[in-house]
Amino acid sequence: MITGKALPRRTILRGLGTTIALPFLDAMAPALASSTIPGKAPVRMAFVYVPNGIEMEHWTPNYEGKLQELPRLLKPLEPLKEDLLLLGNLTHNNGRALLDGPGDHGRCCGTYLTGVHVRKSAVDIKASISCDQIVADEVGHKTRFASLEVGIEDARQAGNCDSGYSCAYTNNLAWRSETQPLPPVLNPRDLFERLFGVDAHLSDEARARKRMFRRSILDFVSDETRKLQADLGPTDQRKLDEYLTSIREIEQRIAKAEKDNAQIDPGMDKPYGVPADFAEHFRLMTDMITVAFQADLSRVLTFLVTREGSSRPYREIGIPDGHHPLTHHRNDAGMKAKVAQINEYHMNQFSAWVQRLKAIPEGDSNLLANSMVVYGAGLSDGNRHTHHDLPVLIVGNAGGTLKTGRRIVYRKETPMSNLYLNMMDRMGVHVEHFGDSTGRLDSLDLT
Repeated sequence: MITGKALPRRTILRGLGTTIALPFLDAMAPALASSTIPGKAPVRMAFVYVPNGIEMEHWTPNYEGKLQELPRLLKPLEPLKEDLLLLGNLTHNNGRALLDGPGDHGRCCGTYLTGVHVRKSAVDIKASISCDQIVADEVGHKTRFASLEVGIEDARQAGNCDSGYSCAYTNNLAWRSETQPLPPVLNPRDLFERLFGVDAHLSDEARARKRMFRRSILDFVSDETRKLQADLGPTDQRKLDEYLTSIREIEQRIAKAEKDNAQIDPGMDKPYGVPADFAEHFRLMTDMITVAFQADLSRVLTFLVTREGSSRPYREIGIPDGHHPLTHHRNDAGMKAKVAQINEYHMNQFSAWVQRLKAIPEGDSNLLANSMVVYGAGLSDGNRHTHHDLPVLIVGNAGGTLKTGRRIVYRKETPMSNLYLNMMDRMGVHVEHFGDSTGRLDSLDLT
């Protein structure tokens, strides 16, 4: 039982149709110490997936051991070199064309977190439960959301798939069962309202009327906020103010995206509230993920950074060509240069996010240190559709249990599923076998 004047860890601010969970505050530490709840911050597990492979010549260092100079595509992570693990020779053998299936792009994405060969059966698609959902089944009861599935897509490219079952694989990372994918949330407004419950209780008509007089969700919890702040010390008051300010800024940016989209030619097929600019869309989604991690709303995340096989252009960086067609460059130097530029653009956004995670204190550490965030792709060479030596990096040391700052190269054809066994262990979920695993990876531990 929590005793004294300590603030419970699950303290929330309530308003009309709104609940805002709080980040870890100093006032919560005595409550945690005096209860049966461990005072150590929880570990979060996240997977950030980029499509169409990577230009590996700009990804792979020519050394092993302690990280030294980073190659071009990893340069944005230079400030986080000591927080980084770069793994080589991990492979998804079941992503290859073994029997039947939805093509290389469907297989590489559908296999990425399941470790099994995805296929089309006589009646339905077939995959398997993904590792994130195994963890969600075990630890999800501790948070409001067992897991979060988010993504980014250019609406002009939405639905541009070869077939229905191919789309099921290329558009989803998380799988509850062999026939049940968990589609990612693509619209920032939808994710915001899922996290904070805004308008969830209203009818469609009432929600439309309220939208005309849009108020910040913080307005609905202002009374509770003032009461709480009166009982907090200066440090916690500052933490709370910074946290709530970040939520208000997200709201304002979503509102701006919606206003900007309202001015777009209605002939353009674009969902309401989705920013046209990739970087702004990425920033909005990751800012909300950060809030979810801070408030312990969820500890398990999958983030599909545009669907596998995406032909999205990146005009904002001078590339009007579709991403997927560019990856079939047949070693054309100009096309390869554009693919590398897209890879670098993605990495710049990712690096900016994980640096924000590191800047957020949590207990005696920070949010990034209490996380393990995998960044990678289900293909290495997008031109040849190769499934071996995949681009894999981990940022964060999972609460001090990963020895970071290193590049480790494993034996060729080492299953990617082996890594997932290590990661599930760190989430307190212990299984002997997963997907095509052959055992746990060595050399990852601090000791």
